[in-house]
Amino acid sequence: MALHWKDRGRRSAISATVGALALLASIPGCASSTDGEPPCFPPAYSLTPTTAAPGQSVTVAAPDADCNPRYGKNARIQVSVTDATGVEVVNTTAAMNDTGGFTYTFVVPARTAVGDAVVTAMPYNVDWCDDTGRNNRVAGAGEVGFALVSCAAPMKPLTVTR
Repeated sequence: MALHWKDRGRRSAISATVGALALLASIPGCASSTDGEPPCFPPAYSLTPTTAAPGQSVTVAAPDADCNPRYGKNARIQVSVTDATGVEVVNTTAAMNDTGGFTYTFVVPARTAVGDAVVTAMPYNVDWCDDTGRNNRVAGAGEVGFALVSCAAPMKPLTVTR
């Protein structure tokens, strides 16, 4: 029995869909926690003060999470500051504890433009971001080259004055 061209088209579409699904399943990506623990995102951080001039100190800090993120004994937080012109004036990592708590103080660089800057603080080399609410941290995410996808980076405003 010969296949009609519509049947061939359907079979091709089905084969293409199955192939795409198999390819997606084989690509490393976000994996949800299998240990039954509820979602555990990084704790919210604070910025003190929220207005500063170049040369002044600003502290970025977060308390320990009230869940168990298990960042590990060598955990780091990545802190960046982008000024009002879009120039990144600070980009560094600092120590963070196993439960996400940290305190990092930086001096606002002299080259920082006056206006509204943005401070971000995110766990370094950890795939923690997932809009679905799953804890999708993956061991060794830094070596695999994960990128934040479909996720709003946590940001705090910093007003830079002279």
